[in-house]
Amino acid sequence: MTIPFIDLKSQYRSMKPEIQARIDAVLEHGQYIMGPEVGELEEKLASYTGANYCITVASGTEALLISLMALGIKPGDEVITTPFTFVATAEVIVLLGAKPVFVDIEADTCNIDASKIEDKITVKTRAIMPVSLFGQPADMDAINDIASRYGDIPVIEDAAQSFGATYKGNKSCNLSTVGCTSFFPSKPLGCFGDGGAIFTNDDSIAKACREIRVHGQSQRYVHTRVGVGGRMDTLQCAILLAKLKNFDWEVEERKRIGQLYNELFDEASISYIKQCKDRSSVFAQYTIFSRDREVLQQSLNALGIPTAVHYPVPLNKQPAYRDFCCSGCTPVSNQVAKQVLSLPMGAYLRDTDQATIVKGVLNF
Repeated sequence: MTIPFIDLKSQYRSMKPEIQARIDAVLEHGQYIMGPEVGELEEKLASYTGANYCITVASGTEALLISLMALGIKPGDEVITTPFTFVATAEVIVLLGAKPVFVDIEADTCNIDASKIEDKITVKTRAIMPVSLFGQPADMDAINDIASRYGDIPVIEDAAQSFGATYKGNKSCNLSTVGCTSFFPSKPLGCFGDGGAIFTNDDSIAKACREIRVHGQSQRYVHTRVGVGGRMDTLQCAILLAKLKNFDWEVEERKRIGQLYNELFDEASISYIKQCKDRSSVFAQYTIFSRDREVLQQSLNALGIPTAVHYPVPLNKQPAYRDFCCSGCTPVSNQVAKQVLSLPMGAYLRDTDQATIVKGVLNF
């Protein structure tokens, strides 16, 4: 029997009555677009993070795109980010005609190396977009300090994988100018399709984001800015409202399971993504390093243990993005991409299955 990479079926079964009741309520009132659950969810998510504003949107990608649009990013501008991330991070920059400027990562956390950002700042730098990879925030204080010293450059936290994590006691998504997250089903807080959210404490940015997500409308048929169709469906908001009741428990379970992985692999001197003492991780993925990754994958697959590679090719080596940065400029990303391997993870991972996974790795 194959162990699920992330057990969404068990999660659904544990909350089925609450989820169904929320869905039924939407089907009864029939407000499928911008229904009352949208505002309710935004209020609860803002309260959870401590941010003044939450704007729900159609996906994590839309969250990033709308945030950049709200900040006025235009052709010719530069946005500093990491090459070791999902393509959406750089994709939205290029879609606006701006240039992604790639900064290499830390070898132990795989997050952007804050110490290397300053060298990449130019007169064209208009934003810095660190990614809170694998569920753990980057060194946001260091990044915010650099941004402040260079004229208050806006910092956008790509928190698609880290909703629920903390940095020095503060929640991810409320660590910088703007925070963006994803509610893709496999994320720490996931809906049953696509969804995302933008968080900010800035009145003008919040207003711009709200208008941009509805085709730039300040009121019906009054288009004050260029926008997109970026709303989050009422049904998906309703599903998240049901899931929020269990979210704190799920976060703690992810931490417990992640820590157990750490302890077991420490005993065998197996390297994994480092968790920094001043922040927490929600373990969107649990990732180890292996010099024989392909063979290890085959060995685990034969035991019914699925794995995944996040990410096999840095963005500056991808055909669509390699012209923005030489591949040799990010040696750590290049090396890490050959070794990372993510194992099954989630709040509903059974202890017996985790033991089987660890045994499979150790035996190899």
